[in-house]
Order: sequence, then C-alpha cells, then structure tokens
Amino acid sequence: MNNALIKKPLVAALTALALSSTTGYAQVLEEVVVTAQKRPQSLQDVPVSINAIGGDKLAEGNLTKMEDVTSYVPNLSMSETGIGTQIFIRGIGSGINQAFEQSVGTYVDGIYYGRSQLSRAPFMDLERIEVLRGPQGILFGKNSIAGAINMSTAKPTDELELKAGILYEPTFNQREVNLVASGPLSDTVRARLAVRGFSDDGYIENTLQNRDEPQRDETAIRGTIDWDASENFDISLKAEHDTFDVKGRQIEIVQELPGAGGAVYSQVLATLSQNPALLDGSQDYERQSDSPEFSDNTIDNLTLTANYNFGFATLTSVTGSVRYKFDENCDCDFTGGDVFNIESGEKYNQLSQEFRLVSPGGETVDWIAGVFYQNNDMQYDENTYFSNTSLLGHPAVDPTGQLALIRGTHVVRNYEQSSEAAAIFAQATWNINADWALTLGGRYTEEQKDGSRVMDILTTASNNPNPIAGAVVKGAFNVDTEAYKTLNPAAPGHNLAGDRDESAFTPSVNIQYNMNDDVMMYASASTGFKSGGFDTRANQVTSFEFDREKATTYEVGTKTRFLDDAAEINAAIFFTSYEDLQTSQFDGKLGFVVGNAKQADVQGVEIDGRIALPYGLVWTAAVGYLDFEYKDFETGNCYHDQPTNDPAGIICDYTGKPSQYTPKWSGSTSLDHNYDFGELTLHSTLDLTYQGQQYIHPNLDPRWNYTPGTKVNGRIALEAESWTLALVGKNLTDKDTLTYANTAPLSTTFGTPAYYGFVERPRTIAIQANYRY
Repeated sequence: MNNALIKKPLVAALTALALSSTTGYAQVLEEVVVTAQKRPQSLQDVPVSINAIGGDKLAEGNLTKMEDVTSYVPNLSMSETGIGTQIFIRGIGSGINQAFEQSVGTYVDGIYYGRSQLSRAPFMDLERIEVLRGPQGILFGKNSIAGAINMSTAKPTDELELKAGILYEPTFNQREVNLVASGPLSDTVRARLAVRGFSDDGYIENTLQNRDEPQRDETAIRGTIDWDASENFDISLKAEHDTFDVKGRQIEIVQELPGAGGAVYSQVLATLSQNPALLDGSQDYERQSDSPEFSDNTIDNLTLTANYNFGFATLTSVTGSVRYKFDENCDCDFTGGDVFNIESGEKYNQLSQEFRLVSPGGETVDWIAGVFYQNNDMQYDENTYFSNTSLLGHPAVDPTGQLALIRGTHVVRNYEQSSEAAAIFAQATWNINADWALTLGGRYTEEQKDGSRVMDILTTASNNPNPIAGAVVKGAFNVDTEAYKTLNPAAPGHNLAGDRDESAFTPSVNIQYNMNDDVMMYASASTGFKSGGFDTRANQVTSFEFDREKATTYEVGTKTRFLDDAAEINAAIFFTSYEDLQTSQFDGKLGFVVGNAKQADVQGVEIDGRIALPYGLVWTAAVGYLDFEYKDFETGNCYHDQPTNDPAGIICDYTGKPSQYTPKWSGSTSLDHNYDFGELTLHSTLDLTYQGQQYIHPNLDPRWNYTPGTKVNGRIALEAESWTLALVGKNLTDKDTLTYANTAPLSTTFGTPAYYGFVERPRTIAIQANYRY
C-alpha cells in the first residue's frame, strides 16, 4: 500500500481545518512522554510504531481493563474465550493453551506479565499504557515477538495529593470506588496508596438460574514507597494485591444449524430432557446454564526498583515477584443441558531480576546494556465431569449404550511446567550528526523448560481409574488416558514428560533521519523469537511438544510536528515474516491442539495524528491497515463440515488464508472539547472506534467472518479545581457485538452443530464523580 495515499489526504484535511480559522490556536499539543526505550523520551522522538494512552483518558473513559483499550489502538485485539484469554498485535497472538506465554508481552513497571490470566486483571491508578508494535525482543524480552504493552503505575508525589472517585451505572448496577493518597512522609521519602473496589450485577440473563451474569466483584490495593537514599541513589518498593471474582459468563448460543433430520440443537436437548427451556439458540442477551459457573482470581506482585547514578551511566535494578492463582467452574457445553462441566485451577509463581546500565543520553553514543534472569513454576489441574444423568448417555443419542458408560466419571488433566531463562542485551545509538542516528541492538537468551501432562478417567464416586470409560472416551472423542492403557496394554496411556533447552540471538538495526526539527523518519529491521514448549490442552499423546517461533520485521516510519506544535502525524509501513508460528485450534469435540504454521506473512500501515483546533478542541485519529496470509500451513484444524482430503476429516489446509483477528481496517477517532466559564470548565469527549471484517472463530469458519463495526462512546463533565461531575456513555448506539465465537463442544456429537459467542456489553451510561485535594 502507498503510504502517501493515506498520509497526504490526512495532512491536507488537518491543514484545511487550521487555515479555516481566523482566531488562531488556543493551545499546543501536550507532549507525550514514554519509556519504550527504558529512558524517558518524547513519543515523537521514538523510532517505533507506538500508541500511548494516559491515565486520565483511562479514568475518564471508564476503561477498566485491557479489553477496553483495544478499541482505541489500531491493530490491537483482545478476546476472552471459554478457557483462556488472547491478545493480538498486527494479527499475531497466542491461542488458547495454558502452556502458552503471550506473543504480546505485557509489562507492569518493568515486570513481565506473560500469562494470559494476568491480562484479565483490572486497571487501577495507572500513569499510562504504551502499545509497541512489532518484535520488542531487545529491551523487553524473548516472548514479545508480536509487540509489547508497557504499563506504568502512578508514582508517589512530592506534594500531598488526595483523590476520591466514584462511578455508578444504574442499568446494570455497576459501582466503582477509587481512593488515592500520595505525598511526602519526610524530606526523602514519599508514598502512595491506591485502593479500588468494583461490582457489577451483569448484563445477560441466565434464565435457568434466574440471575444476571457475569456478576463481578473486584478489589485491589497497592502501596508504593520511594526513598531518595542519597543524591545519587533512590529506591522504590511497590506491593499490590488484587482479587477479581466472576459468577457466570457473557456467553450464549448465538446460532444453530439443522441436523440431518432438520432439528436444531435446542430441539434435540428439549426432546432428550423433556425440558424446552434448556436453550433458546439465538443472540438475545439470554443464556441457559445449569452449572454454577465462577472464576475466582488472586494476584500478588512485589516490585523493588533501585537506581544509582554513577555519572557516566545509571545502574537500575528491577526485582519482581508475581504470583497468581485461580479456580474456575465452566459449564463448557454452554447450554442448560446436563452434558458436562469443567472444574479447573491454576497456580503460578514467578521471580525475575534485571540489571541494566543506561547512559545519560544526548551524547555522541547513547547506550543501554543489561542482564536478565527469570524462573517460574506453573501447575494446572482440570476435571471434566460427566454426571450420572448426562445427556450423552441418553439412548436416543447413544443407541449402543457405549456413551452411557462414561456417566458418573471425570477426565482428569494434570499439567506442570517450570522454566528458567537468562539473557544479556545491549543497544547503542550513534548520533552521527544533528540529522542522522544509527541504532544497533541485540539480545542473547538461553531458556530451559520442563513440562509434564497426565490424563486419566476416574469414577467420580470412588475416584478410582475406570478402564471401561477410558475405552469409551478414546473411541468417541479420541482422548488417551492412563485408565485405557490398563484395559489395552498396546494403548499409549497418557503420562508425558519432556524438557527443552533453547538459545537464540535476536539482533535489530534502526536508522533515523531528522529532516528538520519537526520531521523525523526511520527505517528498521528487527528479529524476535518465542520459545517452544509443551501442550497443556491436547487430548492425544501424539501432540505434546511444539517448536519455537521466529519473526523478522521491516518497518519504515515517520513522526512529524507542524503548525507550531499544534499538530502531529505519525505513520509506519511494516512487513513481518513468521516461521513456525505457534497456533491453537479447537478439535471440534473436547480439546484444543497446538501446532506450528511453517510460514505466515503480515504487512500493513499504521497512521495516527492529533491536532489542537481553535475554541478548545483537540481532534485525535488513528487508523490501521492489515494484510495477513498463511504462506505454508497445511495442518490446520477443520471447521464443521469443511471439505478436506483428510480421511479423518480433521486436518485442513490454511495456506493462503488470513488468521483470526486480522481485520483489514481498524481505527478510532476522538474529539475533545474544553469550554471555560468562570472557575468551571465544561469538558466533552466523543469517541468513535471501528473494527472491520475478521474471523472470530479459531478454525476460520466462514460463518463467523464477522464485522464488529463502529462503536460510539462519550463523556460530558463539569470540572472545577477540586471536583468533577460527569456522565460517561459506552456503546451509545447500543450495538450488539461478539468478540469470539466457536463451535459448541459436542454439539456435533448430537448431529446438530451450534455456535456460542462472547457477547459485549450493551449501552451503559454512568455517573462519575471525583474529588481532588
């Protein structure tokens, strides 16, 4: 795509707006400072495609979690699924598998938050969020192969600051309270305490349990202490404890396909159970779930940061401990029928240490060098329960009586993984002259990983192995278990263990040209890798280990200021080639299978701009174009009824196709207005976000080549020096939107395929009040 075709009309439009006014500019754009290169810099000086969202925007827009942010950043997607969470940048992310670390690395105050469950944690008292696109392996680490999300929490202040904020949304009874106290404890010590509480009654009616879902209860507390130990030495200690508990899910069956006899899934369930209320089969903010679903989550973080200024450089030490655990119950047939449910739990402990030496900056050569170490342990346990009355054993479904033998049993999955990684990295920028700069960087990483997976089938009442049931689940659902091996010694059983030792060197090069004080251009080539591992979710012993993936990205971009710093436009064109891209796809029954796509290419354009207009207006816009194609991926999983040459009907060729969450176009635009009268200000914001057509089904089912479209959000606030009163609206046009769709597990076993989807919240209008001292 020709960058000029997009950039020139946008520049012309912004310039025309400026020239049309005779009143002049009332303001210039506020500088955005980021730490994308481990030192404070103006965003306009960083030669990377990056979007930043400030803490004020997050709070004012009621953006309480990462999923809310994705609408404002082109080529960034996030979705919650039945048993996991996915984040994508430029169409690359990690699928559903507890063994995966995210391809989009998330960092909070320099600490790696690589597990998918951590991305569900709500926001609290953030200074800003930076979204860096493309491999960020040099300064951030091995797994940031698609990009990095760099979050910074608010720091203690030099003067006393007290803040209290409340939010109330009456339709769904959302209630949020935020309290912050910050200031000096002595001449050298400052502290900050932030507390958040949130509750929500839910927006989807579970007609079987007579309650709204998902009901959320969230609490968080964070304390930070900064100590200036000497003129050259400072220490910061941060401790945080978060809990977020959910009852129910935002899932409903959104489409049914007729079976061979013309009946659909809801009709079959009604006939088998003699209860017509088990499934309505349409998207209507109503769901039917017979099992009490919940997800209870706890996260603890301790971060110690120390800086010593030697003069020629600053030595920074960042030590972090991250722990979480969750327990969940999923009615994972996603219907009111008594089919099966899954109980699961995960525990994770991580310890990391980074030392880096950073030059002061502004010299002929600016440089960063450091070492990094991390170890972690993860344990995941899962039980899939078939009750004594499961409809899978109904004679109409199972005339041979085979499936009835799994009633009263549960399939056990136990997975453990430990990992130890060490790296050394360096990056240097040679400021050749006032116009040119050359940056070279590299990171060498070694990682050792151990994993094990055991699966068995037990009689629930006695908790003893059930070989007969093992034979049934092998024949019906192709699940290997230890129990089946006792019945059939030739069977492989299911007790796997392995270890991996990997190393990689990932270099990058960037050349920067300052055309003048207002225009900077850059070109870069960067590499990244993501380590391989062991599959948590597969049900067959033949699928256990997957390979590492590698990426090479080429990017050309520009960052510009004009109209006396009242406007700016940034643009980037990129191309990335991935080798052995890690994928995870639904097998159509009870599992997800991890594999590697041999090659995938993605290319596109990203443009964003801001302009300060007359009369207190600021206009912001961002747009992304994305073109993703699997170049060599012959082993994808088929969607239901997909034609294939595979005799088993499981494997399909994805070569030439796009991936999940790769819309051609995405973007957002905002208009912000301030009107002062006396000591009060009327502050209004209108946001439009757009995502184009994309696959939201992991197996690329064309029935779910879906267009989320445009969302409208807005805020109007009356502000004084010490207080704010506002109305905050989200999804003001009340648009029905799905974020994820998949085939309902075992619906094809009944001969009546159905699809479930994650449904976004309808329109909300909340009252927001804040007090500052």
